[in-house]
Amino acid sequence: MGESRDRVHPRSRWLRTWSGRVFLASMLAGSLLITMMSLPYFDFETLPPFVIEKLPLRFQSLWLGALRVHVAAAALSFPLCLALMTRALQQRVRWHRWLGRMCGVLLLFVLVPSGAVLSFDAKGGRVVTVGFLLSAAIIALAMLAGIRAARRRDLITHARAMRHVVGQMSVAVVSRALIVGLDALGVDPDVAYVAALWGPVLLSVAVVQSLSARPRLRARHVVEPIERMDHEIFPRSLVVRTLTILRPRARVR
Repeated sequence: MGESRDRVHPRSRWLRTWSGRVFLASMLAGSLLITMMSLPYFDFETLPPFVIEKLPLRFQSLWLGALRVHVAAAALSFPLCLALMTRALQQRVRWHRWLGRMCGVLLLFVLVPSGAVLSFDAKGGRVVTVGFLLSAAIIALAMLAGIRAARRRDLITHARAMRHVVGQMSVAVVSRALIVGLDALGVDPDVAYVAALWGPVLLSVAVVQSLSARPRLRARHVVEPIERMDHEIFPRSLVVRTLTILRPRARVR
């Protein structure tokens, strides 16, 4: 009875697998495209049109520095997050752990702070600023929750938190695509910019929560990494515990 409930229809499993692969591939392509389009930001001799539109800025040097740091951090951390979501890397526990730590440092200490600085001069006014700050807060809080869950080996909670991180980071790609589409439809730029930001931010939270509401469908995929992690990380502790149990018995005899 329990086994029949845990079984997933092959077609549903195939659809979920390929939808996940399409998402990761499209986000990776979008991230690389945004990185290529952002290369002019690192030309220290000339200012790109995007920056010129915002002049004059109250703290121009700080803003430009935050922009370059943010773009560089996003170019590194987003593809790394996408790679950490793949089964191939999750099966390599040591690589997954060390790359995850590197990604966490980039997000918490580089990407989120620099993004917060940029948000106060974002196009669209305070509504867009609040949207950027909300997305940054979700990334930071989810990352911290994921780190705590990983330290206590609660990989189900860890996976849910990391999906929130990836979901919010995907907002950059989805938002750019929506802005282009809404502009082609003739939507007012101010309205399009607000909708293109808030829509993906809220939709990402809803999708992740919906996926996380079905733990049984993912339990088998989460238990396997836990078992591998126990064997790879904690074999010495198991030996020590076994010896401490056997030694008192030997003395009594």
